[in-house]
Amino acid sequence: MNTAEMMRILDSIARDRNVDKSLLISDLETAMVSACRKFFGTLDADEFQCTVDPITGEIQLFRYNEPMDMDPADFGRIAAQTFKQVMIQRFRDDERQSLMEEYSTRVGTLVTGIAQRYDRGALVVQVDRAETIMLRSEQIPGEQFMPGDRVRAMILDVKDMGAQVKIYLSRGHPDFIRRLFEVEVPEVMERTIEIKAMSREPGYRTKMAVSSIDSKIDAVGACVGIRGSRIKTIVEELNGEKIDIVRWNESSQILIANALKPAEVNEISLCFELGRATVVVRDDQLSLAIGKRGQNVRLAARLTGWDVDILTPEEFTKGLTILSETLQQVEGITVEMVDRLAALGMISVFDIEEVGEEMLLTELELSEELSAQAIELCATKAKEVAAQQEIDKAEAAARKAEEEQAASAILSGGASGDASPEVAAAAILGAIATDAPTDSETGSAEPDKASENRAADILGGD
Repeated sequence: MNTAEMMRILDSIARDRNVDKSLLISDLETAMVSACRKFFGTLDADEFQCTVDPITGEIQLFRYNEPMDMDPADFGRIAAQTFKQVMIQRFRDDERQSLMEEYSTRVGTLVTGIAQRYDRGALVVQVDRAETIMLRSEQIPGEQFMPGDRVRAMILDVKDMGAQVKIYLSRGHPDFIRRLFEVEVPEVMERTIEIKAMSREPGYRTKMAVSSIDSKIDAVGACVGIRGSRIKTIVEELNGEKIDIVRWNESSQILIANALKPAEVNEISLCFELGRATVVVRDDQLSLAIGKRGQNVRLAARLTGWDVDILTPEEFTKGLTILSETLQQVEGITVEMVDRLAALGMISVFDIEEVGEEMLLTELELSEELSAQAIELCATKAKEVAAQQEIDKAEAAARKAEEEQAASAILSGGASGDASPEVAAAAILGAIATDAPTDSETGSAEPDKASENRAADILGGD
């Protein structure tokens, strides 16, 4: 038996699989004992022993602690097959344990691998000697990798599944962006700049609040870099995902205002009882504050930990007026009491209904009877307001549909194939022949010429 060649093979396996050589030698001894038991057909686990010299590779067999004058090469095919199976199984167990120990300590760190294939939506990535998995839920929406592409991701979790170790990666987790900033911004890695909070919708937008422990360092500027050099690298890694960096502030009102940027905030009212922040913005800032499909306000709410409600000054004033008029129907409740509730962030009848009687008993020092009456009035009024809001919403939707239909009619050249573009436009403008003045009124039944001219102008006619 060529022991030198055997030791070279063990050295190679230990190096390639990152397994301690002493474990492989122990596996070899165990496999040799199994081969002896198979060859002699014994069930006694303590009958045979084996030692392998870790330097020379010399194998010594013992039977009941007495040396055996027998070469392992004489065991035959069946015993050799047993030896092979035990060795393979033990090597796999050692490799699995090695992977578990190595990658368990690397959870939350960045790794770079090579994309292999997609398996039922999950991306299989080869990272060093391990085959890792990135589930669909941890991928960035719309992102696709081809076999052989470089994949940079964060180790999210490592699980021992018995037969194998499952290593899960993520590119959609907020901490993935945190790790990217630690790589690109030295101040973040050194903890001079701290990422205090973060909210993310993978593939679309991320908001993060940063602060600096050194007053000489601008936290936002350091994260952005000169001419955006640092953040540009991160955005490219994320395939264009937008990143908003705002300044952290211990004051919730200031932090919420920062989080809603680029929208300008007029006023913020905090209700600690409901965990809600009512933000008042001008009409021209409303869509900017809410964002596309509500994304800006949604991310701001997650970043700050407050339920953010965006209102215009008119909506805010209307809610306070209704609240004031409703509560003042209760004997003993004054304008000053309503103002006190407004200062606590309760600015509508819905809020009073939600907080209940205890708040009124504590803050306004009302009796239980008056508190119950106030809650009942607010609950009734809340139903009326909700019903009116539904009506207003339906009317607004109907108006929008009519406007879209009118615009479609203009662009298509009329609602029917027989009608000319001029007639369709005149109909939309309310100047069709059926609505034109009669002979008795004007001496003519022809449509208003001004309306026809206006319709022609819209359609580009002469």
